[in-house]
Amino acid sequence: MTLTSQQVKDFAKAAGADLCGVANMERFEGAPAQMDPRNIFPGARSAIVLGRRIPRGVYRGIEEGTHWSNYTFYGYNRLNTLMLPKAQYATACFIEDYGFEATPVYPGVAEAEPSREPLREGQPGPNVYPNIRIAAVAAGVGEMGWSKVFLSPEFGPRQRLCMILTDAELEPDPLVKPNSICNLCMACVEDCPGHCIPHIKEGKVVEIQIEGNTYRWGDVDMGKCTLTHHGLNKEASPFLCKDCPGLYMPVTEQECSEEEAYKLTHSVGRATWRKTPEFPSGHVLDYAYTMLHGVGYYAVCGARGCIRACFMSNGPAGEPDRKFHNEFRKKPMWTLNPKGEVGVKE
Repeated sequence: MTLTSQQVKDFAKAAGADLCGVANMERFEGAPAQMDPRNIFPGARSAIVLGRRIPRGVYRGIEEGTHWSNYTFYGYNRLNTLMLPKAQYATACFIEDYGFEATPVYPGVAEAEPSREPLREGQPGPNVYPNIRIAAVAAGVGEMGWSKVFLSPEFGPRQRLCMILTDAELEPDPLVKPNSICNLCMACVEDCPGHCIPHIKEGKVVEIQIEGNTYRWGDVDMGKCTLTHHGLNKEASPFLCKDCPGLYMPVTEQECSEEEAYKLTHSVGRATWRKTPEFPSGHVLDYAYTMLHGVGYYAVCGARGCIRACFMSNGPAGEPDRKFHNEFRKKPMWTLNPKGEVGVKE
């Protein structure tokens, strides 16, 4: 039986995907071995990237400063681990019904360097993990924004992504031209509470090329980003301010790696930001409960710079937001300084 790109896209969207694009495997030429999807499925001929939107409303509680869990559940963790994989799994099965192998790749985060020796001579270590955002660029779904957040024409910065590798040779989608969605307005830089996104004037740039197109984005300080995201930044976390009033750890002065920051947030942070209405005690049993039920943390910063500032921008990334009847920000943005003191940004 023949299988076309359009058939795959139609099925994926019927199964719940909001976005779907196709890349040929040649577009991954030059990828680091530990991130090259061809090292997962050497016989693959196509990569299919699916996306599901993040509803704008999941940011409402954090924007108001009153409710934190919606973004983690419906815009981040559960969207990645439960809602998006349903469409991914169904589409993989659909492809295999046509006699082609389909490998769904979980959209998680893994270390970039091999942690163990290769199992065969000449191949990478057993932790190959493609960069799903770059894969989505290669599949023509959108482009990388300056903040390293993926942008699509349909939803700006509001989507999560996953990928399927297959030996079916499907027609690839045209690439989105660089900076056709991100206009380098630097709104993400200004509003990021971790101050981890470099301004374009600093010259800290990551660059890749796909079929003659050069895509660039800021070289984000992932140590600062991780500390902020997981709740150890008093400029982002009211929980840390309340529970550790004597702690002074200005994130902008830290020089820890992403790995160090991750270890710190998962050892120190559990007893602070986990004290929420859902988990009032911050007890280790609350932590165990959330781990058993699929959520190991809250996304505390609420993507204030990289996503919220982006979809409120005046550039193409903000176009989907302007289709709403009402503006997102209805009052001055609440702020916290490095000592956890409350203020507003006019």
